[in-house]
Amino acid sequence: MPMREFADELLLPNRRELPAEVAFLREHYPAPQWREHENFGELAAFWLQVHDSLRRHGQALQQATEAFREGRWDVARFQQYFAPRLDHYLQHLEGHHHIEDAHYFPRFRGLDRRMVRGFDLLENDHEIIHDTLLASAASARRLIEGMVRGGDAPRYAADAYTEEADRLLSLLEQHLSDEEDLVIPAMLEYSERPLR
Repeated sequence: MPMREFADELLLPNRRELPAEVAFLREHYPAPQWREHENFGELAAFWLQVHDSLRRHGQALQQATEAFREGRWDVARFQQYFAPRLDHYLQHLEGHHHIEDAHYFPRFRGLDRRMVRGFDLLENDHEIIHDTLLASAASARRLIEGMVRGGDAPRYAADAYTEEADRLLSLLEQHLSDEEDLVIPAMLEYSERPLR
């Protein structure tokens, strides 16, 4: 699907929240009341659970890298922890976005024409996150190679990786929050049935 052009302030790196005209159901369904709504079902709970797991995994990798950079973890401990968890995290993130783009976002767009712009914006976010993920993965590869070389290389590579990973996590956090502001109120408004 060809991507639309968006105003600079709507692009993920510049956004602090979705404007009310895009997240037009947010006011009617505030987050603290989501779980008590009669239409809050298994899909909504699962969606939030997946988002929470992405947040936790990203934060765990961030904390492990910080422990290594500060010398609290040695190379062997960090290497054993980092590589498999990073691989799982990146695959989980890419898989989640693929399912959304291929299956769920088209269905949400069909519920109400006013939702099209919001889901186009989220899909555009996925492209930005994907590019940032590739940069983070390349930096992680250099970190792993640095651990093999030894010396000061791992510490310098960890600094570079941290910068890329922090950028990815920042973009992802904004995206997940904005996506929840569109997805969960839509499920509450229209129920989960048309989305299955």
